[in-house]
Amino acid sequence: IYDLASKCSVLLAKDFVHNAFTVILNEETNNSRSLYVEMNQTVITIYPRLKISKMYNFSFSEENCQVLDQSLEKNSTNSRQETNKIEVSNQKGVSVFCDFQYDLCTVTLAGWHHGISAGLFGTNDNEAGNEWMVPNGSFTENVQEFTQSWQVNKCSLVPKKEKPCPITAKQNICKVFFEESYSLLR
Repeated sequence: IYDLASKCSVLLAKDFVHNAFTVILNEETNNSRSLYVEMNQTVITIYPRLKISKMYNFSFSEENCQVLDQSLEKNSTNSRQETNKIEVSNQKGVSVFCDFQYDLCTVTLAGWHHGISAGLFGTNDNEAGNEWMVPNGSFTENVQEFTQSWQVNKCSLVPKKEKPCPITAKQNICKVFFEESYSLLR
């Protein structure tokens, strides 16, 4: 257990062999954070303080900006949301669960992910001696060096320019947030 010394976005865990998942802790404006989860060409961004999540499907060529009302079965990514909880999982044994009430998120990996992932969550191979591996394969015992090595951005104050979604996708986002029966904003 350690405090995250960085105010930057950092890679928590990624499958570097099969690219089955990526989990990034993003630093947002107003001193809050979001959790970026990528599985099977589906991206789920979870905002624990806002108690909301956004989901997009994308292809390798371009972002489709498809939102929560699209079927996820073809991507083998499942999402389940309750009033104060959300769980995202795939058929490859990766599960991300967030409890908004307690501001707590967990990442659970099945056994076949042992030793093929890395990030701030370590190497996931049950070896205590190599948990502080940095991206170049060397090791450190310094928390700040370890944290900085897994940063995914330069911590610039210039906001990233996102590719705008088509108007219909934006309308779908509003529908999901304000009209769906499970939405906390309804």
